[in-house]
Amino acid sequence: MREKQLRRSKAVFPIGTVMKLTDLTARQIRYYEEQKLVAPQRTETNRRMYSLNDVDRLLEIKDYLAEGFSIQAIHRFYNRSKDTKQDTQQLTEEDVRRILYNEFLAAGGFESAPGEYPRF
Repeated sequence: MREKQLRRSKAVFPIGTVMKLTDLTARQIRYYEEQKLVAPQRTETNRRMYSLNDVDRLLEIKDYLAEGFSIQAIHRFYNRSKDTKQDTQQLTEEDVRRILYNEFLAAGGFESAPGEYPRF
């Protein structure tokens, strides 16, 4: 899964290709960058390079605008999404097992010592 995310975040598309993929003008794309809705990487010569994630984001922005949302509303939506992702904690498989085990014990009226697991 990480490899797929890495491939999607690799900046490989120049603005001309992104324009063709999204049907947006260079001016629109640069405006969304100014509004901090998309953040392309830059080459040594300061050319913008976009990733698949950036292209997806631009298409989402285009759809939101077509539905009547304002740039400010889209900005708030993305900021809220970013905050939610930061608040979400990744649980390991061991954490999930421990939580489920404790919930089953509580539902059955049993108690166990912390860290104690049943022996089957």
